[in-house]
Amino acid sequence: MKNTEAQRLHEITDLSHEFGSPDFVCGGGGNTSVKSETTLWVKPSGTTLAGLSPDLFVALDRGRLARLYEIASPDRPARREALIKETMAAALLPGQTRRPSVEAPLHDSLGARFVVHTHPALVNGMTCAKDGRAACRRLFPEALWMDYVDPGYTLCIAVRDRIERFRAEQGRQPAVIFLKNHGVFVAADTPQEIRELYAMIADRLSAEYAGANCSTALDIPPRPPHLDLETCRGLIRQAFAEDTLCVAASGLFPVAEGPLSPDHIVYAKSYPLKDRPSPQAVADYRQRYGYPPQILVWDGVVCGLGASEKKAALALQLAQNGALVRQLAEAFGGVDYMTEQARLFIEGWEVESYRSSQIE
Repeated sequence: MKNTEAQRLHEITDLSHEFGSPDFVCGGGGNTSVKSETTLWVKPSGTTLAGLSPDLFVALDRGRLARLYEIASPDRPARREALIKETMAAALLPGQTRRPSVEAPLHDSLGARFVVHTHPALVNGMTCAKDGRAACRRLFPEALWMDYVDPGYTLCIAVRDRIERFRAEQGRQPAVIFLKNHGVFVAADTPQEIRELYAMIADRLSAEYAGANCSTALDIPPRPPHLDLETCRGLIRQAFAEDTLCVAASGLFPVAEGPLSPDHIVYAKSYPLKDRPSPQAVADYRQRYGYPPQILVWDGVVCGLGASEKKAALALQLAQNGALVRQLAEAFGGVDYMTEQARLFIEGWEVESYRSSQIE
């Protein structure tokens, strides 16, 4: 590998670690990339940013990847998503075995060398808010705002089109792109510029939250003393009829009442079960949504549920993140949940099922 390529991979790895903390992403959320004239190196799907190393990035031929935009868009969503998978598979350079992030074509559409895409609660307080678009135009007039678009093929096409329109109007590509109910893309030619752009975003939003008397920290009281973790586990396992179901619990906080973003849906489902755990309550929830709950709220506790301790803890982390997003959204007119159509797309999307399966 050429020295310049090795250096760039180390630089994007450092950026991935820096922006792979819970302040920016949860679980396998977010993605990063670096590019040369001919090659795009992008994070593998489902891998955590904090766990990346230079050898894990997936190398794609940019010329072949760009062919996605030369093909007429299929009518059926399933065919569109199959098309993007086929295109990325065909663009893999020899020796590549990992599955690239589904947003690789979007990364390729940005001309800047480095791209860091994250989902900070600080940002999603704005992108998940009713007045998010207006707030973005006021606080970030130099940025591009995207109304909600289903991730994958549809998002890649929509963002590429908006980038071209932005360039035609302003003579440059946007360095910052805010996606409603999703997160933010930051693109620049040097790691230092990436850091400066993220610092600018944090500074402007923090000042706005302070002006609205909106705390950027979530207050989580301790679990009530009468309900210890073993008691929680026993009641929940009996209600779910699963002896090995894992439970992570905290004190009560105001959980989100609906789907906030793809990450929240993938790792914690769209809705909590707010009831004492019982076989009937679980059956009713399953009947309504088609799957069991992963967040349970009752008697002064919030529980994350999962097939492993890691998945249970991650579900609880996403519930806490969602509560903070809901809290911050009050600075911009209150929370604006995803539509039912958008929720159902994410819940049925194979890509997100794959990403969830990568968490042990």
